Amino acid sequence: MPDQTLAPSKLTRDDGTTIAYHHTPGKSPGVMFLTGFKSDMMGGKALAIEAHCMAHGLAFTRFDYYGHGQSSGAFEDGTIGRWAEDAVMVLDQVTTGPQILVGSSMGGWIMLLAALARPDRVAGLLGIAAAPDFTRDLIPPALTPGQLADLDSQGFCEIPNCYDDQQPYVIRKSLLDEGDNHLLLGGEIALDLPVRLIHGLLDEDVPWKTALTIMDRLKSDDVEVNFVKTGDHRLSEPHDISRLMRTFDALLEATASAD
Repeated sequence: MPDQTLAPSKLTRDDGTTIAYHHTPGKSPGVMFLTGFKSDMMGGKALAIEAHCMAHGLAFTRFDYYGHGQSSGAFEDGTIGRWAEDAVMVLDQVTTGPQILVGSSMGGWIMLLAALARPDRVAGLLGIAAAPDFTRDLIPPALTPGQLADLDSQGFCEIPNCYDDQQPYVIRKSLLDEGDNHLLLGGEIALDLPVRLIHGLLDEDVPWKTALTIMDRLKSDDVEVNFVKTGDHRLSEPHDISRLMRTFDALLEATASAD
């Protein structure tokens, strides 16, 4: 099992900010986990996949985006482009050889952007409630008139944090506007590699039809979607983790066959 008491390693960006990460050496393909919106690398799915990879001798990397977890910066100052750059920097400077990217929620968007930026380094993709384009398709339609007015008048608004007792999320207009530079679902996603998507039909944050749209937009023909009848957005219950491992093992086999 991973030692959760170990201090993370750090990468330093050109602007002096740091990206915290944990890397376990091992066999190829390596595995890189990309977390969700305001989540961090200590989450249950990241640690479960890390333990699974360690048991099979596979290299594994998890990290925190700018403003998340143990990385520097304020969450409110982050953008999709910034977080995608963090992922590519970790891919370039921490990992070696082909990688399987596993992205949860927003991490499903980031994994697609990272794969497009480094197609020669990515062997396969596994999305868990993947949420590309959420800054356009999901957040603005859910805002109240008051929240929209706050965006226009002060450049940010607050939305409830329904997952724990933390403070509300602060959503800046800059996050929504910058996200438009990275939209993927309006045309072909030019990736030709094995992709597996898991999505809960009871997901209240990201509609399950998003998985079908991703599948339709991907250039690859090797795309499978696993819908979970009673699954929510997090898909983090023990039976969800077991399913995730089965799906991962099948993807690993598919990437070997694709070589």
